[in-house]
Amino acid sequence: MKAMGAVKAVGAIAALLATGASTLDPPAWREPVAGFPIIGPIHYVGTKGLAAYLITTRDGAILIDGTLAPNVPAIERNIARVGVRLRDVKILLNSHAHFDHAAGLARLQRDTGARLAVMDADARAIATGRPPSVVSYGLVTFPRARVDRVLHDGDTVTLGAVTLTALRTPGHTAGCTTWTMTVVQAGRPLRVMFPCSLTVAGNQLIANPGYRAIVSDFRYSFGRLAGMKADVLLPAHPELADVMGRRARVAAGDRDAFVDPTGLPRMVTAARIAFDAELIKQSGAATPAGH
Repeated sequence: MKAMGAVKAVGAIAALLATGASTLDPPAWREPVAGFPIIGPIHYVGTKGLAAYLITTRDGAILIDGTLAPNVPAIERNIARVGVRLRDVKILLNSHAHFDHAAGLARLQRDTGARLAVMDADARAIATGRPPSVVSYGLVTFPRARVDRVLHDGDTVTLGAVTLTALRTPGHTAGCTTWTMTVVQAGRPLRVMFPCSLTVAGNQLIANPGYRAIVSDFRYSFGRLAGMKADVLLPAHPELADVMGRRARVAAGDRDAFVDPTGLPRMVTAARIAFDAELIKQSGAATPAGH
């Protein structure tokens, strides 16, 4: 079963890589879905292909990621369905400074009045709407958002009784941020992780003038995440943890639908395999003929 899970994870990451190379706007990224509960105070409020996670607390709510700018009305409708008023969204967080996860932040910030917290190495990209890394699909800008708090590795964000820890897991972007928190269910503490993307996703790996440490950063993140544990894995691209498939189990009353301690190692293994293959490919392309 573990081997099959790893194969599926590799396939999902390969599909995500192919999607990024062929189109910058797959239909699923904009397809609305009704929001649904995941576990504890965590709700899914994104689209079919791009995740946004709402975490409710006694003092308001936290929203992770804004996805695409045209998705904001659907996200806001899902927030309302949870019973949260827009003005009660107090904190906005971001996984990383790419248009498919950050383009909606500016409007969400205006509509909610929430404060936006961003990892230091991605703060300039969010504030300017211009990610610096050279990618195969060219520069894709997004609306600039005001960064209210610059985070550093290990910083925490607290609202009500909920605390999230920001872990810098760079590579996909320099400030790629993995968020972690704990949920208690039936007296059992569960480690929840919102991992940042680990795919190459068009990044130039060899002599990237906008991101010179990209290869060592990817390797650092693979090692860091491989040494961690997560009971619940909630990625920015929901297909990497079958988020859409698991929602039916939640609706059927399965409170443990999202509990899967094997999810993180499968994802890291699949991403490392895909990264190594892409590095070899790009290294070969960068080698002059006859050498």
